[in-house]
Amino acid sequence: MEKEIISRLHRNFEESAHEQDGVEFWFARELQKLLGYDEWRNFEGVLEKAKTACNNAGQKISDHFADVNKMVGLGSGSEREIRDFMLTRYACYLVAQNGDPRKDEIAFAMTYFAIQTRKQEVVEQRLMEWERLHAREKLTTSEKELSGIIYERGVDNVGFARIRSQGDKALFGGYTTQDMKTRLGVPGTRPLADFLPAVTIKAKDLANEITNHNLKQNVALRGEPIIAIEHVKNNRNMRDMLAKSGIHPEFLPPEEDLKKLDRRLKSEGKKLPKKVKKLKGKK
Repeated sequence: MEKEIISRLHRNFEESAHEQDGVEFWFARELQKLLGYDEWRNFEGVLEKAKTACNNAGQKISDHFADVNKMVGLGSGSEREIRDFMLTRYACYLVAQNGDPRKDEIAFAMTYFAIQTRKQEVVEQRLMEWERLHAREKLTTSEKELSGIIYERGVDNVGFARIRSQGDKALFGGYTTQDMKTRLGVPGTRPLADFLPAVTIKAKDLANEITNHNLKQNVALRGEPIIAIEHVKNNRNMRDMLAKSGIHPEFLPPEEDLKKLDRRLKSEGKKLPKKVKKLKGKK
């Protein structure tokens, strides 16, 4: 996510925060807009899922989702009453968890509400970590798809491993998967990708996606040798693209083990204060 987008979202979320009796909260109607939902009826479904998650976590829903009524102006000059909610930080986190993960606003909100500080630089760092984790999940998906396609084209699991290894060798400038694991100090039983920076993970994923696409488009691409040539070509293209920006994947340092990162990020949500002063709905 670009820094200017993070800065804008951070400012918007900060300006929408309220406080009552020492408890910070956000109005659901305002959060709806912040999270990129145009229609209240669509956002209500997300709120209901968040309430269910709150209840399943053993929390009292009314402590985090307080009903309020608001008067809004109509075009005719009259007013009508609408329903709204006051949401604690924990409630907002649950809402973000149940929102559309494709929205930048949702990705930002999950991080913003999960961490105890609202400092922008901390939010930026956490977003980078979430994006790396998400990139790894996408890579796993594209690898599973590739494995399935080439199995249908007469290649077994051992052949798939060789194809993937040749792709790595093309991406890392001649270094094999094992060479890179040695360079980065990756334990022998762990996947190389769990220790790669986000830019390399995304390059591997895109190479997989292109190979998958081309295999689907051309049924003549069958057998290990031919598929390997296709996959090597796509990884080499990714390497050339990165090189144009001065990035050489084999020289990038390792990053935090994604298993540890995943546990740490998930623990942030669990550390959110669930025992808060009870929110009082405003009439």
